[in-house]
Amino acid sequence: MRVRRLTAACAALGLVALAGCSSEAGNDATAPDATVPVEEEVQFDEGTTMAELAEAGAITVGTKFDQPGFGLVSPDGVPEGFDVEIAKIIAAKLGIAPEDIEWVETISANREPFLQQGQVDMVAATYTINDDRKELIDFAGPYYVAGQDIMVAAGNPLGVEGEESLADIRVCSVNGSTPAGYVQENYPDADLTLFDEYSLCAEALKNDQVDAVTTDNVILTSFVAQDPEAFELVDNPFTEEPYGIGIPKGDDDFRTFINDVLEESFEDGSWAAAWDATAGAITGAPAPEPPAVDRY
Repeated sequence: MRVRRLTAACAALGLVALAGCSSEAGNDATAPDATVPVEEEVQFDEGTTMAELAEAGAITVGTKFDQPGFGLVSPDGVPEGFDVEIAKIIAAKLGIAPEDIEWVETISANREPFLQQGQVDMVAATYTINDDRKELIDFAGPYYVAGQDIMVAAGNPLGVEGEESLADIRVCSVNGSTPAGYVQENYPDADLTLFDEYSLCAEALKNDQVDAVTTDNVILTSFVAQDPEAFELVDNPFTEEPYGIGIPKGDDDFRTFINDVLEESFEDGSWAAAWDATAGAITGAPAPEPPAVDRY
């Protein structure tokens, strides 16, 4: 496989105004209203992560800054999207208001290191649960199940039909992502370009530097919805990608708490409201049935 590894330097592709280019965004602006009220009185067992966060009245959350519908920095400098709203729901149950969340940009390649090094308390960033990652960190969830798909130029000039085309085209994905790993494992002769952010893959496709972008369908759908004259979704998913909340390894109490919060959000409508206000509003897709939480 010929792999071209390129860093996420926005200036390299002229992405001066592209959301996600500033790693400082989101730290000093007021976040939008969350979909659930903040708990006014919370009580947790002493020594737990929940008790520590509730006492501090703040939480640090890793999320994407460049993915429409899931984690995209707004003009106000605050990330918005479905992942962001899920994180706010969890924070609210800890008694933490949206404005007391510190958002840290995480790309696919640094999610596990950020958790292991204590740079974030949790990660909500289109984070596929898999066994390899579970060796390093723990997951709550899933809270959504996507599927790997392919985005091409509008009109699909090369006639890409599905994953079998990946072996014959210039394809772009992201360092450290499961879609990139899928291509490397199943199509070792593919001409694969790797960036640090999917927005750079989308720009490369628009500039005819690659023929296609592959990642989870819901991420690609959001890019298509934002620029339908440039992009088209093949719409033939070929994997299942369960999204979970990443937390440090071995924190079983915190994982149980988040799982409880997710299941409650499935039942009380706040999960569907978060979808409708974010990814659903961009793609036009109604909220799907929530997945079953895996309490491994």
